Amino acid sequence: MSKQPTLEQLRAQIDALDEKLQGLINERASLAQSVASVKRAEEGGEPIFYRPEREAQVLRMVKERNQGPLDGEVIARLFREVMSACLALEQPMKVAFLGPEGTFTHQAVLKHFGNGVTAVPMNAIDEVFREVDAGAANYGIVPVENSTEGVVTHTLDTFMESGLKICGEVELRIHHHLMIGPATRRDSISRIYSHQQTLAQCRKWLDSHMPNAERIAVASNAQAAKRLKDEWNAAAIAGEMAAELYGMEVIHRNVEDRPDNTTRFIIIGKQDTPTSGKDKTSIMASGKNRPGLLYSVLEPFKRHGVNLTRLESRPSRAEKWNYVFFIDFEGHRDDPGVQNLLAELEADSLNIRFLGSYPKAVL
Repeated sequence: MSKQPTLEQLRAQIDALDEKLQGLINERASLAQSVASVKRAEEGGEPIFYRPEREAQVLRMVKERNQGPLDGEVIARLFREVMSACLALEQPMKVAFLGPEGTFTHQAVLKHFGNGVTAVPMNAIDEVFREVDAGAANYGIVPVENSTEGVVTHTLDTFMESGLKICGEVELRIHHHLMIGPATRRDSISRIYSHQQTLAQCRKWLDSHMPNAERIAVASNAQAAKRLKDEWNAAAIAGEMAAELYGMEVIHRNVEDRPDNTTRFIIIGKQDTPTSGKDKTSIMASGKNRPGLLYSVLEPFKRHGVNLTRLESRPSRAEKWNYVFFIDFEGHRDDPGVQNLLAELEADSLNIRFLGSYPKAVL
């Protein structure tokens, strides 16, 4: 009968493995530096170090080969941070996001890029676009849709005036918490601060638990948390990150009406993204107002067997009562089927603007 190892022996094995892991991680970092040197020599100028398609492929392989006991998502997040630190050795990156610090968009930055980037908060969605367009930030992250409240119209409208490309997406499960500040009297809460979309996502909970409290919409959930510092009769709804960052006390967790509440964010940049093997494409489509216009846009998707995943319409800036269709579908621009589809749409007197092909969200 084999003897069970002692606690000291198990800890010694862990220490030995930690030493090996540390060596392997630094070996990987050295290879990343070598990759950077090769890119500078071969590409010249300002080579592209961040490759969304390559990172998506690596993370997918990590999840596919994982055999536990750690969950594949957990392992992928660990690798995400290793990759982020290695990329920072190749090129320190700035990522602009809809701020302030502590928002869900801030969380999306860290989830997608890891902690190896410098996250730069901006006051508005169009400011994120301008920061990237001006070259002050390498990339930007903005919300585009929520599973409960639908599309973020400001993001779609900004694309009408921007030449930036979508080069990635990230999905974030949204959990809202009711929190108070150090000066708040729990039995005297008469107002609740939060972003207007958050208030909408928690409407039923608020109707049931705090029907008499005034709901005040502010620019962001993080700003809502910050406002509690000196207010004795107010609470806020925000995320865990905002509570920790601004020193708030969470008194009710997960007050969102739907437990699967998820927000999708897109990464914007200047370059096109090669295929990763599991991709999505986003386009804008418009045409002269005529009978059957929407049918002309949608019918080719069915005929070419291309799965359309999102369709939104926004008023055109060019002419009143004309509309622009924002369309997401599966596949990459370089796929033969997608090329045939886009060519047919353009041949039908439709104006097609390519917004980007990019990897499907992995994390």
